[in-house]
Amino acid sequence: MRALRAEGHSLRHLLECSGLRRSTYYYALAHPRRPTRPELRDAAAEIFSRTANGCGHRQIAMCLRAELGAVVADKTVLKMMREMGIRCGIRRRGSRRRYSSYRGLVGSTFENVIARDFGAEGPWQKLGTDVTEFKVAGAKAYWAPVLDFCTKEIVASDISTTPDMAQQVRMLDELLSKIPEGTAPTMHSDRGWQYQHASYTSRLEAAGIVQSMSRKGNCLDNACTEGMFGHLKDEFLRGRDWDTFEEFKADLEDYIHHWNNVRRQV
Repeated sequence: MRALRAEGHSLRHLLECSGLRRSTYYYALAHPRRPTRPELRDAAAEIFSRTANGCGHRQIAMCLRAELGAVVADKTVLKMMREMGIRCGIRRRGSRRRYSSYRGLVGSTFENVIARDFGAEGPWQKLGTDVTEFKVAGAKAYWAPVLDFCTKEIVASDISTTPDMAQQVRMLDELLSKIPEGTAPTMHSDRGWQYQHASYTSRLEAAGIVQSMSRKGNCLDNACTEGMFGHLKDEFLRGRDWDTFEEFKADLEDYIHHWNNVRRQV
């Protein structure tokens, strides 16, 4: 409207055509739109760049508050990101069938001890594990982590080209070497064949670890671990490819370090 007025058009006619009130027009002139929190934009851009695909507004807001002492709301950060044109996209479910380790009843199964109560009063009380699949260098890679539900730390992990028992053995070797004496955590998983295998269940029992399993076909029973996979695929994987498995493995290990030592958790 300002440009049209400069061309000689009547304000009265412009207001009639646009349906705009005169008071609204003059208010907009007196209060031009300003960028949201410009003093935080450089810091927000640096936080967003810490992972390959960026991160969401809640993660940026937490970092701004913790690292700069900024007083800023999550929604304000979201508005600022939109104005800056930065966005961490979310995954869309495709038609490709996701990896599933379920093979029916092939060994021992256990009750759902966790029962979707993922809260813990301290570390090494409740742990979760699963296997997720990646497409890498024209082939497939598999990651088997163990997540502490209290600290959200990935306490053990194995990255492999095959989701076999050898991968679970390596993961358990790392896990059992780290468990503090006197602790008896609960390990939650789905009903994948690996977690029913006698060699897996016997090692957990010998270490004093209580085994818990999701109900059949119910991924929400393992939502805490699945949520961690979701964050990783948003921030690390989406839209990327690697020439070799070794390059992918090195980058994933770097992201695990970022998750455990840099990335903030709610």
